[in-house]
Amino acid sequence: LTNLLSQPSNTRELHTQKMMNRIFCCLLYAANAFQTPSPRAKRVVLHAEQRSSGGLRLLEWLPSQKALVSVAKFGWRTAWGIMMAELAPQSPEGAYVRPAPQKGSVNAPKLEDRDYVLYVGNACPWCHRTTIVRALRECQAMVKVVVMDDDPTKARRGGWSFTDAAPDPIWAAQDLKGVYDELGLEGRCTAPLLVASDGTFVSNESGDIVRALIEYKGSRANDADLRPAALAADIDALNDAIYERVNNGVYRAGFATKQGPYEAAVRDVFDELKRLDGVLAASDYVAGGRVTESDIRLLPTVERFDACYAPLFLRTATSIRQDFP
Repeated sequence: LTNLLSQPSNTRELHTQKMMNRIFCCLLYAANAFQTPSPRAKRVVLHAEQRSSGGLRLLEWLPSQKALVSVAKFGWRTAWGIMMAELAPQSPEGAYVRPAPQKGSVNAPKLEDRDYVLYVGNACPWCHRTTIVRALRECQAMVKVVVMDDDPTKARRGGWSFTDAAPDPIWAAQDLKGVYDELGLEGRCTAPLLVASDGTFVSNESGDIVRALIEYKGSRANDADLRPAALAADIDALNDAIYERVNNGVYRAGFATKQGPYEAAVRDVFDELKRLDGVLAASDYVAGGRVTESDIRLLPTVERFDACYAPLFLRTATSIRQDFP
């Protein structure tokens, strides 16, 4: 396992299944070698073989199903541990640590009067926030959106692949990994991804893409001001709280591997939702009397909350519709 995890990420997937198969076979062999059935048990097995057909008939030649169950549990826990280490990195305390934070930075790119391609997936809330800003700024002619297919069986890494209905318009890649390879990017293949139409990388951090679209001052978008100067400090503070306690909070709960971090994340989510619900009881927007960047950051999580986050990540029947209207 140590050797496997020390290999480059693009080779781990190739060897993981082989490793799990070997572990499973070795443990089955060991369980059988240390427990020799009696002559009477052998006769029973022979009679059973005459009556059954198909399958491995493990329960007929194993002296106890305990060995089979133990091997299955070990295999499942090992596979789950590898998957969690790869997809949801953990702190030593069992808290989820997002490898690529989506909160934005002080170095958001500056967009020019040129064409761009924005690679997104409908299932992704981080992608959703970028398409909301694109619609509000009415810059569809400047920023072409390519909606990718969320199919991990077709994508080589990251889960995102292209379809015949929405092909890659720049490199004709088969999946997002192909785009990352063309750009010379290493590591995780994440969306959203903003690229200039000539193939120049712009950003793959949703917070920075949102801010870049908001701050664009050229002639190919409307003049909607989603971060007015008078509210900038309040918006930045709201953005930080919404990201840590709501946007990422649901994932901190869903991917925690120990009870303490899970409970802390759940408290953060519901405390912040309660506070925001109080704000929205007196106003249509979270940062004043107009739609701002903070509303855009909150909405994708809220829209997915009842159907996805509450039942799957938070393990609760609490809902936005009923409890935070």
